[in-house]
Amino acid sequence: MNLNPIVLSIPIFFILIGIELVVERFSHRKLYRLPDAIANLSCGITSQLSGLFMRILAIGIYEIVYANFALFTLNRSWLYWLGLFLLTDFTYYWAHRMSHEINLFWGGHVVHHQSEEYNLSVALRQSSFQVVWTFAFSLPIALLGFNTVDFVLISAFNTLYQFWIHTETINKMGWFEYVFNTPSHHRVHHGRNPKYIDKNHAGSLIIWDKMFGTFQAEEERPTYGITKPINSWNAVWANFSHYVVMADEIKHIPSFTDKIKYLFKKPGWLPASMGGYRPAPEVDKGGYQKYNPSYPLQLNYYVLFQYILCLGVTAFFLFKQSQFTLGEKAFAATVISLWVVNSGVLFEQKKWVRYAEWVRIIIYSLMIIVAPTLIYLPDYFYVVGATYGLLSGFWFFKISTLQHEKISVA
Repeated sequence: MNLNPIVLSIPIFFILIGIELVVERFSHRKLYRLPDAIANLSCGITSQLSGLFMRILAIGIYEIVYANFALFTLNRSWLYWLGLFLLTDFTYYWAHRMSHEINLFWGGHVVHHQSEEYNLSVALRQSSFQVVWTFAFSLPIALLGFNTVDFVLISAFNTLYQFWIHTETINKMGWFEYVFNTPSHHRVHHGRNPKYIDKNHAGSLIIWDKMFGTFQAEEERPTYGITKPINSWNAVWANFSHYVVMADEIKHIPSFTDKIKYLFKKPGWLPASMGGYRPAPEVDKGGYQKYNPSYPLQLNYYVLFQYILCLGVTAFFLFKQSQFTLGEKAFAATVISLWVVNSGVLFEQKKWVRYAEWVRIIIYSLMIIVAPTLIYLPDYFYVVGATYGLLSGFWFFKISTLQHEKISVA
């Protein structure tokens, strides 16, 4: 059984997203777009999958520091838990802030900011690589003698707190906003308006931003996203896109010293010989258009059907992952990642994804059919695999025909 509080909270996440969708319906506000929401959830899935491998390293190093180099032996009193909470939130602030102010680190965090919407699904849009750059910020907590399991627990609750602040349905909250992070404060953080960029890095407590000069109150409604939109709903590409841009830009920087500076300066930095720092542009309210390629309406229902199945498989795997070998985890992570990539890119109408989806349908159907033989599942999985393959194949064929007709007309 997986005791990760974040995994255990998955049902609550979807209940709250459902409530937000009801609010959207009755308030006649446009809070969600299906492709964007699926891309957000897909980034959350790939983050949880990569976390099975990367968080082991991060937590393992924390445990090594705690077990071998802790300066103090601490008793678990209420002061212990209060101190751990404050230290965890404090180090989160600095890790988060540096993830915005160091180009290399930004590549591990940018995923969370790529959505051009702002709703609860955005809270689940997490990077697969951020932990690589940020785990070291928490090591002083281990050095002070705070138990590894306790730290992991408080860190998880700090992350859970931040789920509810990703919404436009809650306005300003009066006195609460003087101390705690709120939807209003965090909307600022997700804005790409120049006055909002690199502000409000708080986790649970907004006091750190006020203490260290990074606080900005919400004034005009933010425009969400990043200054150079990713224009893709591919969850894997979302995690690599910034590093691809960095690799291209660093090739053109002539000085080795400037290449190193480029890695650790703020995003947008270039040496003076190449034009210098590129500040965030003002938002063109009149000419700004969200990424929104056209596609047949029927594709919504097909992808939603596939995605619900994918979520079910993913949830089962995450709850049971401790029972699998490392090789089995890697195989399952690959299978699920391909599933979510296709789900997003189908909305982009890329030619290659049509072939990729046919290959996926065939391979996944065969995997279900042979599963009873390989891992001793009930015999009715033969029927399940065949039914899934026939239904998905027929449905996707019909949609592909609509796509072809649409292209021909255009």
